[in-house]
Amino acid sequence: MYSFMANLFSDKSDGLIFECFSIWHLLYLVMIVALIAFTLFRLKNKPYTEKKKTVDLFINTVFGLYIADFFLMPFALGEIDIDKLPFHACTSMCVACFWSSHSRRLNGLRIHFALLGMLSGLMYMVYPSGVAAYGTHPFSYRAIQTLLFHSLMVVYGFLVIFTDEKGLNIKACYKDALILAALTCWAFIGNNLYSGESADYSRYFNWFFIRRDPFALIPESVAPYLTPIVNFAVFLLSELLIYLIYMFIRTKLKKSAIAAEP
Repeated sequence: MYSFMANLFSDKSDGLIFECFSIWHLLYLVMIVALIAFTLFRLKNKPYTEKKKTVDLFINTVFGLYIADFFLMPFALGEIDIDKLPFHACTSMCVACFWSSHSRRLNGLRIHFALLGMLSGLMYMVYPSGVAAYGTHPFSYRAIQTLLFHSLMVVYGFLVIFTDEKGLNIKACYKDALILAALTCWAFIGNNLYSGESADYSRYFNWFFIRRDPFALIPESVAPYLTPIVNFAVFLLSELLIYLIYMFIRTKLKKSAIAAEP
């Protein structure tokens, strides 16, 4: 049975590989836009309860993909890769989004978790180097799971922002700052807890990119001290930019609605 499952989920090897900005990459980006547009059109004029039920279906699916991956990785990779533990922005926000969508206590942070999850997923989908680096087949489990996971995080975040009853409020952006600060501390714990060397183990993680600069622009000697600050600032400024875009779109839609009134 194991050999059958391993053959089903392991990387294919027929010469076709996934590359950044290839047709396969572009198809995923088109899928994201099409899925958002289709879902928003379908939910137009629907009551909020039905909108939330539909939107929650996306995060339930994403969370299911994430949990299932721990059971399927042994067939695909021959092991469970602990790099998939929820210490990155995308994986931690997957758990946080799922939790907040089913918890009244965390419901007030739902849109903020979704915003960060959308942003981190979008960053990955714009340049999915993690998949391309392995030179894997576009139809292999490794590629499909990773790209589908991040794609649906983008779709879910966008839908939450544009279907939420209150929407994004710039006055509440301090919550985004607190979430980023908490995630930085959480990633620091993970990086130090799981990194190290022993007789049969040697790995050094860079969860949430706070140990070293993935673009190698910051010298390694000062990276552990500067990257947490730079990373925090980049993510927060990116989220604030989304706030501005959101307010611009909302304003335009309101003006269009008023102009269309008899």
